This record gives sequence, structure tokens and C-alpha cells, in this order.
Amino acid sequence: MQFLSDNAAAVHPLVWEAMHAADASDAPYDGDGLSRELDARFSHLFGRDCAALWVATGTAANCLALATMVQPHGAVVCHEEAHIEMDEGGAPGFYLHGAKLLLVPGEGAKLTPETVRAAIDPIRDDVHQVQPHAVSITQASEYGCAYRADEVAAIASLAKQRGLGLHMDGARFANATAFLDCSASQAAGAVDALSFGCIKNGAMSAEAILLFDPAAADVARYRRKRAGHLQSKGRFLAAQLLAMLEGDLWLHNARAANAAAQEIAGAAADRLMHPVEANELFVRCSAAEREALRQQGFGFYDWGADAARFVTAWNTRAEDAAALARALAGL
Repeated sequence: MQFLSDNAAAVHPLVWEAMHAADASDAPYDGDGLSRELDARFSHLFGRDCAALWVATGTAANCLALATMVQPHGAVVCHEEAHIEMDEGGAPGFYLHGAKLLLVPGEGAKLTPETVRAAIDPIRDDVHQVQPHAVSITQASEYGCAYRADEVAAIASLAKQRGLGLHMDGARFANATAFLDCSASQAAGAVDALSFGCIKNGAMSAEAILLFDPAAADVARYRRKRAGHLQSKGRFLAAQLLAMLEGDLWLHNARAANAAAQEIAGAAADRLMHPVEANELFVRCSAAEREALRQQGFGFYDWGADAARFVTAWNTRAEDAAALARALAGL
């Protein structure tokens, strides 16, 4: 009974079908018919013009997006437990040619205008100090907490006032949107760039970089090639993204994962470390309790010395979620 990560989930059958349908000769790289559809489809979804570029990993999506707005002598303001800090192996420094991450604390792994100001206000405007160029937030956060529209708007307003770009890591953007029960546009707000996650949500090997500035999109295309992410058969990546958008499959899958998480959350009760607003649960339990859960067949990650993380997915079986709920309630 697998709750390690939604990265381990199966590929959705409709994604497989779309990839099989794409298995015909077409223009290489991003010149194929499917890739050329992406800008219009994502622009429609978000209600404003954007350029959509496929890449193979979320790390590349985040870092290539940030590279369009951050110079090597600059910095990205992000939460101290952001994925770009904790789980991308130094990739931001690699893609951004040495630019710095300015780490900010915050409950639920979320930023606020106040915490951003606290990080950037002491920085002198001179060549002896690294200058902030962008802010990066995660929707939903590393602890599965969703930014409300007014929270994103407040950070976007501050970023605009200070001349900073605003990036959103949307590895679980679908789960946040489903929880908030709002449109994609409302969940994203006025961001300049969004990493639209699909692999955790039923795709195989495709993520989308959404850029709402045409000039940034032109830069990102060159950087994508230089980074080795311009795949020669890009139609297979485009097919996955289009399949996720068709009939709002991306939302359907996220709702299924969220529902499984909510069932488990009801049993975890006061063991929960954070509100469950997506498909991740952080649960207080001792080493002995974690071993007891593993003996019952549950796979999950330890989270420090006294906690565990459980992640549901689009294809989490109802009987597995129910079994974990019973097991947690019985600890």
C-alpha cells in the first residue's frame, strides 16, 4: 500500500492513449502540431496569454523559469524549505549561474509579504550585496498548504512594487486548485511564471513552463535548448500535457488524490502537523508506531525523528486509503 510519493503513481490510461496517438511522423523538437497547440490551450485555461514550453522534469521547469528573471548576481527569495532549496540538488545555482537563494521562514512553508520584506529590506542597493530579483512560492506548499487568492495577490503586489519577478512552483498546482475549488487563474494569481506540474498527477514525463511575458518566453526557449531539454520528439511531451488538459483530467485526478487524503486526515486527527489542503499528510508518530505501520504493509517516508509523510495519488485505491485511516486511528 503505497504512500511514498505521487511521483510513484501510475501513468493515467488517457495519457498513454495520447502518447500512442502521437506516434506518427511530425516536425521535430517543438515544431510539431501538438506542441504548437500548447500556447493557446494554456492561455485559455488561465484566461491570459502565455507561452507554454514542455520539459521533462519539475526541477528543469522551476529553474528555467527562474533563469528568465534572475541574473547571476541576483537572488531568489523563497521559503527555507522550498523544493528549489531542499530537493533540487543545487540545480538553481547551476541553471542561474550562481545566483543565490534567500531563505525565509514561515508557517506551513508559505511566504507572506512581511517575511519577504524582512529578507529584502536590509539589503543595501549597491554592488557589494546580492540583489533580489525574484520571489518563488509553491502552490501547494511543501507542507501541502494552499495559498488563497488574496495571499498570492499580496505577494504579487509587493513583488511588483519592488521590481521583482514572481514564480510559482506548481508541482501540485492541480491539488491546490481542486482544494480551493477555484479556477486555474485564481489559484495562480498574477504570477510571471508557473511550473505547471503533471508528472505527480498522472503524466509520465512532461511538465509545463508557463511564461506570461513573451520576452521571457523567447529567453526560455534558448535556455531550454542549452540545458539539454529540447527533446527531438517533443510531440510525446506535448501529447501528455494536452491529455491532462482535455476534459479537465488534471483537476479530476487531483480531486481523487485530495479525497483520499481527506479520508486519512479524518483518522489522523490531532496527530496532523499541518492542515491537509492537498494530497500530503504530515503525521506525528514515533519510530515504533512507524514500524508498526510498515509491518502492516504501508509505504511512506519518515519525516524527522517523530513524524511521517503520507502522499496520496490520483490512483490511490479506496481500500488502501481506508486501511491507512484505520491503522492510524488504531495507533
